[in-house]
Amino acid sequence: MDQVVPITVDHYTRGGDVAVMALCVVTAILLLTSYVSRTRSYRIFINIIVMIFAAAFVNIGGHCLLTADNPRTYALIYGMRVFYHALLYDIFTLFVLYTAEVSGLELRKMRIAAVTGCLLLVALVAVDTAMGVTGAGWDLAEGGMILHNTSLFMIGYGLYIILLISLMTRVRHLLYKRVLYGFFGTMALSVAIVLTQLFLHESSLTTMTFMFPVVAMLYIMHSNPYNVRMGTVDTRAMEDMVRNMSRRKIPFVYFSIFFPEYNAEGRTLPLSIQDRIRTLPGRYFRQCVLFQISNGYIVMIAPKRSNPGFENRFVQLAGDVAASYRFFQVPYKVVAGESMEEISRKNEYASLIRDITRGMEENTVHRVVQGDLDRFNRNEYILGELADICDCRNPEDPRVLAYCQPVFNLKTGQFDTAEALMRLNLAETGIIYPDQFIPLAEAHGYIHALTEIILHKTCRGIRKLTGEGFSINRISINVSVLELKEDTFCEDIDRIIANNRVPGDKIAIELTETGNEEDFLLMKGKIEELRREGVKFYLDDFGTGYSNMERIMELPFDIIKFDRSLVAASGTDERSEKIVENLAHLFRDMDYSVLYEGVENDTDEARCREMSASYLQGYKYSRPVPIEQLKDFLSQAG
Repeated sequence: MDQVVPITVDHYTRGGDVAVMALCVVTAILLLTSYVSRTRSYRIFINIIVMIFAAAFVNIGGHCLLTADNPRTYALIYGMRVFYHALLYDIFTLFVLYTAEVSGLELRKMRIAAVTGCLLLVALVAVDTAMGVTGAGWDLAEGGMILHNTSLFMIGYGLYIILLISLMTRVRHLLYKRVLYGFFGTMALSVAIVLTQLFLHESSLTTMTFMFPVVAMLYIMHSNPYNVRMGTVDTRAMEDMVRNMSRRKIPFVYFSIFFPEYNAEGRTLPLSIQDRIRTLPGRYFRQCVLFQISNGYIVMIAPKRSNPGFENRFVQLAGDVAASYRFFQVPYKVVAGESMEEISRKNEYASLIRDITRGMEENTVHRVVQGDLDRFNRNEYILGELADICDCRNPEDPRVLAYCQPVFNLKTGQFDTAEALMRLNLAETGIIYPDQFIPLAEAHGYIHALTEIILHKTCRGIRKLTGEGFSINRISINVSVLELKEDTFCEDIDRIIANNRVPGDKIAIELTETGNEEDFLLMKGKIEELRREGVKFYLDDFGTGYSNMERIMELPFDIIKFDRSLVAASGTDERSEKIVENLAHLFRDMDYSVLYEGVENDTDEARCREMSASYLQGYKYSRPVPIEQLKDFLSQAG
């Protein structure tokens, strides 16, 4: 038999619901003013906050009418109580949807969970409404309206809790354990408060109990950057952990996995790989924490003293990664090491790992040694200088040197073209070659500033040489495909050429072919725009990497530059020579000039002459020399 108790202000205070409304507003402000991904789970989360705010508002309104003791409002009061319960049940249903969404539950099971929650909502609201219509939910007495304190709401509360627990148990293998602990902990607290209120005949904190899981969601899912699938946090959390362990003198070990294919912007690791990452490190390392420092970089850190024999653990984990590669066929690079005082002090483990993986081959494992630290420090110094060069934007920057390698023109029998090559001359290192600084400049966005400087110095050199009466057809400069994405790329090239009062056809730009459709279209547009100003274009490094003849024919190149590897291959056997010769013959018939680079000796020269060569370049003629010395190879203009 249901117990009948009058609901009075002694059993309810507005403070709890007012606090809930304030928390909802604060939470909404934080979400709207911070950078949070607008995913479907985020939209569900916003709806939960709105529903909790509405429930608190309705609960306050119903109790205000109740204390007014006006018989005309009794039906409205009960209706507001039904509406209040409906909102709470709706919040429970949204909790179910949210859990299914963030866990990545398959669509069919997600729909089953959603339908179950909705059916519970409809059934409970229908019963609650029917009780009011039939009079079973409330009575009139001398003291006014008496609401029945039935067990209906608690039954509904219990059913939803069971549904949530069963759902979270089902998806426990898809979620990081700490995320589960966060959700279960706040749910347990909420249930405890509701049961305590039931025992004390209180109702002031009922709405507040729905706010506790929301706080957990806000911290775990939207403020704290957890990837609940992998159990990873971001670089900021990694830096914080390193900082704390360094301050407390706690040595640690780290293990990183890099997936090159998935490190591009907008790429996401497949769910199967995410599941693997979540479970792998915990098999071998105790108290480990996972960090995702970019789309393709995963780093594990674990206390050294909790993992004796960590070298063997490294080997076992690396073996498991290799086995996973054979299954998933996704290239990887693994870096493992121990904490170093210098890197810990600077908090630069993410940068160190990136620096090491940059020079690694795919599907290899590297154990960090002192030499890596020395190389990293050198690269960091170079990066600092590159950053300063970029900031200064001084076209005469003495740290950027213009070298040239002369190119022999078979038609004229003279050196009348050349390739400009950069060198850096830094105070602490001396001369730095392109293979050491170009990848760094490309990776950090400094490459276009270097190109502007080398183009200016090349134009200045051409003007000086022609002014002294030397014959020079053109000098080419190398341009990264990344630079073509600069909105002002063509304007910058035109401006520098014009400012130096050099004809456009005295400059050529060397580009390497790209396999990316977007980059291809971008390249085509930029080439066509600059060709209208007279600039020539070379296809650099033909024969290496990606080669698509159809696309090459679409691009208006003037010269096809055969990579030195083709020159070397043509000298190994007759078959290779025939292949290279036929390719060169094809280009010549289509009015392209062919330039062979890497000509080392007389034999190479003779062979290239027979293979439709127009230009020859290599150490047989000269190594790169400062642009001022190019006059030693040029002829006087007739």
